[in-house]
Amino acid sequence: MEQVIYFVPLASIVALGFAYYFFKQMMKESEGTDTMKKIALHVRTGAMAYLRQQYKVVTIVFVVLALIFAVMAYFNLQNAWVPFAFLTGGFFSGLAGFFGMKTATYASARTANAAKNSLNSGLQVAFRSGAVMGLTVVGLALLDISVWYLILDHFVEEVDAAHKMIYITTTMLTFGMGASTQALFARVGGGIYTKAADVGADLVGKVEAGIPEDDPRNPATIADNVGDNVGDVAGMGADLYESYAGSILATAALGASAFMLDPAMQVKAVFAPMLIASVGVILSIIGIYMVRTREGAKMKELLSALGKGVNVSSLLIAISTFAILYGLQIQNWVGISFSVIVGLVAGIIIGQSTEYYTSHSYRPTQKVAESAKTGPATVIISGLGLGMISTAIPVITIGFAIVLAYLSAIQFDLSNYLSASSLSLGLYGIGIAAVGMLSTLGITLATDAYGPIADNAGGNAEMSGLGKEVRQRTDALDALGNTTAATGKGFAIGSAALTALALLASYIEEIKIALVRIAEAAGDGLAQVGAVKMDAAAIKVASFADFMVYYNVTLMNPIVLVGVFIGAMMAFLFCGLTMNAVGRAAQSMVEEVRRQFREIAGIMEGKAEPDYARCVEISTKGAQREMMFPSILAIAVPVVVGVIFGVAGVLGLLIGGLSAGFVLAIFMANAGGAWDNAKKYVEEGNLGGKGSDNHKATVVGDTVGDPFKDTSGPSLNILIKLMSMVSIVMAGLTVAWSLF
Repeated sequence: MEQVIYFVPLASIVALGFAYYFFKQMMKESEGTDTMKKIALHVRTGAMAYLRQQYKVVTIVFVVLALIFAVMAYFNLQNAWVPFAFLTGGFFSGLAGFFGMKTATYASARTANAAKNSLNSGLQVAFRSGAVMGLTVVGLALLDISVWYLILDHFVEEVDAAHKMIYITTTMLTFGMGASTQALFARVGGGIYTKAADVGADLVGKVEAGIPEDDPRNPATIADNVGDNVGDVAGMGADLYESYAGSILATAALGASAFMLDPAMQVKAVFAPMLIASVGVILSIIGIYMVRTREGAKMKELLSALGKGVNVSSLLIAISTFAILYGLQIQNWVGISFSVIVGLVAGIIIGQSTEYYTSHSYRPTQKVAESAKTGPATVIISGLGLGMISTAIPVITIGFAIVLAYLSAIQFDLSNYLSASSLSLGLYGIGIAAVGMLSTLGITLATDAYGPIADNAGGNAEMSGLGKEVRQRTDALDALGNTTAATGKGFAIGSAALTALALLASYIEEIKIALVRIAEAAGDGLAQVGAVKMDAAAIKVASFADFMVYYNVTLMNPIVLVGVFIGAMMAFLFCGLTMNAVGRAAQSMVEEVRRQFREIAGIMEGKAEPDYARCVEISTKGAQREMMFPSILAIAVPVVVGVIFGVAGVLGLLIGGLSAGFVLAIFMANAGGAWDNAKKYVEEGNLGGKGSDNHKATVVGDTVGDPFKDTSGPSLNILIKLMSMVSIVMAGLTVAWSLF
């Protein structure tokens, strides 16, 4: 049985090999005319300059946090592997974003040039380039997981095999904090960068100056194109890297706990999520090769082309799951297989719901566009209403998924569904449902990363003065990208909800490990567990339900309620901070664009080139300055709550943050996506077309929606998981020093 673990690094190598192959195939394509090459170089240079600056800032934060974890390990509040696991998680997360963004900045001009030949050629180049991001994320995550498992399995020594596996999985879980921290900085910083540039370009260029989007006369257009890459490629890649790794690791930790009394079954439960994810890599590659379309395809046909690849991969992984779990001979393999399928189906439903509410092929977004007849105020009101209504289907879907995944894992034994054994197994079912939802991430992330590549291709085509037919093709690809990006955000948020729930259960497991460590180091061999003192042996066999009793985790406990309120508040506070950060950075950009239009003679006539570099510099500095406080706050609050309110307060914090953050994130992502595509709907010639009053009203709506869908909304799902990860890593401090 131990030998099957080697399939995981093998799958990671296959993923990275195909990512490299797709990258080399893309690089063989022509980048087009000299003008197209020059524009692409501007974007590439700006993107890499931003990323270098961000990594400098993040490196300082990581070094400080690693030193804190080392001090905690020295005082027996954490195990000695954690600082190293934390650093590797952050490193691989950043590396995934770097590779994805490098590919995207080389692919945009090549996509525009391929669109000269046909719509399908442009789709192929953009989508295969997006696949580099998807396959790099899953490849690096599986490599990190498998290498850490093999290292810890070799070096960790425990009295018995069952507790060794629990120690290994909880230690591995801590590298998720490194991935989450890196992802938050990438998402927040990238989101502030891209939206500051986008808002400046839209408000001054399109609304005030009346020039087209991506017009080379607009000083902010290069910064806008750079932002698409740093926010929607590097940021999204880091985001889903930590979701993917977190779901696998949390499920492995839950499996180690659920089957603690049966070491042979325990190993199978730990390996199961890793093997499902590994097979998903292979099936994602099959799905990638199925994406193609015909010339002149409409939006629904383009969506169908991408959907075909995703749906075929999902169907194949559903079938493969039964074979994997049967081969492992895991307990209740049929029921746990259905838990995986529940996660897959939930992901598809959330994706379809997002597509319905954000694609201009459907009535909800068309109604937002039609509301422009009475001005920008009604566009904003209509979009807000749509975003709020759109939360219903995803929330109900996740609710059903949680219940069905839980019940499937315990064989629908309703008479005993909250017993200690059922609770452990049911939580494992929820965790593995999250793995199922993310098992085809190789292709689902490809559809997401495709979006900014297509967007940049359209910008390059406009700035290079390519023909009307080419621009129509890139516009079609861009509009498709808006919908796939919105779908990807919905998918990321849905997976975050299931992963965060699994992490909530894993937090209790880490509390148990921390208490055992304290008891073994204490002179009397006892540790304080809530109101009682226990020895290490008793702590090791205590169940989830026991810990709820020890720490009085009930809705009648005011400490839990305070934690819930703080968690819910954190979602809104975080959104407010990031929205205001975009506003401040955008104000600087608007003033700079206006200054250049005013002071540089000949810009509007096309006789002088704007100072693109100055706008890139403003966005870079603004993003670096503004991202620090929200990001540090997300790390600090769980620590402070743990020190003051203890385990019960932290559990309340995580529940409040998860419930409020999940709903708020869906609302913001869908409202923003609908505003964006309402503008695209008008630009395609409906309701007066470009330049009309209706168009100007939808541009205002899109400008409001930009930080909704690309900064605050997507950052929330990282906030949810980062607070969980910080709580897990700081569990030793919480049980040793809390006030309550």
